[in-house]
Amino acid sequence: MTRPLSLLLTLAICSLLIPSCTKKEEGGHAKIIGVTLLTRGHVFYKDLEEGLRTEAVKNNYELIVTAGEFDLGKQIAQIEDFVARKVDAIIVCPVDSKGIGSGIRKANQAKIPVFTADIAAFEGDVVSHIASDNELGGKRAAEYLAKVLHGKGKIAIINQPTVTSVLDRIAGFKKELEKFPDITVVADVNGDGVRDRSLQVSSDILQAHPDLDGIFGINDDSALGALDAVQQFKRKNVVIIGYDATPPAVAAILRNTSLKADVVQYPKKIGSSTISAIKDYFAGYSVEKRYAVEVGIVDREALRKIPVQ
Repeated sequence: MTRPLSLLLTLAICSLLIPSCTKKEEGGHAKIIGVTLLTRGHVFYKDLEEGLRTEAVKNNYELIVTAGEFDLGKQIAQIEDFVARKVDAIIVCPVDSKGIGSGIRKANQAKIPVFTADIAAFEGDVVSHIASDNELGGKRAAEYLAKVLHGKGKIAIINQPTVTSVLDRIAGFKKELEKFPDITVVADVNGDGVRDRSLQVSSDILQAHPDLDGIFGINDDSALGALDAVQQFKRKNVVIIGYDATPPAVAAILRNTSLKADVVQYPKKIGSSTISAIKDYFAGYSVEKRYAVEVGIVDREALRKIPVQ
């Protein structure tokens, strides 16, 4: 039986409207998520961004990715731009955990949900924080250092106290060290999480403490800065533990330098888990306030067992 022309026209029109009807059911448009990273220059955040993008593509989300590059004012301006553009959600990796509060509150006022990844915020209303289990990571670092030092010695910490993830690492590290009363922290200084500054402060520590036995760097730039100082001062007996397992740190561990081990994070998983949390929020499901992503630790022996890709 031949279908009436009007019916065929109706079917054709409906087929053209299906994509737009689907989007309307999803809220009227493809979801847009604004992202402001701490930096795009660090391997960790490049991997985290890759995790965000991979998961966003699966869910047909559009990402607008920026980075504060350690500049709080710049990061707040990025959040303000997201608010002006009326994005559907915002992801923040804060430059300053306390200072970012004013930017987050502006998003709160615009009723745009905010999620933090890797680094938490002290102020403002955040739907969920997704990060490595940094306290456990600090504990793993202390365990390894104590093992290498046979439970005694003098150590230093290259810190970055403005960042909550680092505070968690240090809390876990110091808590585990309580089990080893013969290990003493003789210096706890701020290396700003960057290599050149960590080199400077590590040099000062090595001069002040000629009997130093170990150093914990809160990220790999800190650990590599400490390694630069140890090599300059020819202090081969100082054991360094890092955090992140970036390629330069892994290479240093494999060369059998003073950098002996690294806590491993999984930034791609942090990124994908952040998008998954946002997806649940959009769908109206209950979202946990905190999601902890697993961590591990690797040394030269462990790395040599990993197959070459």
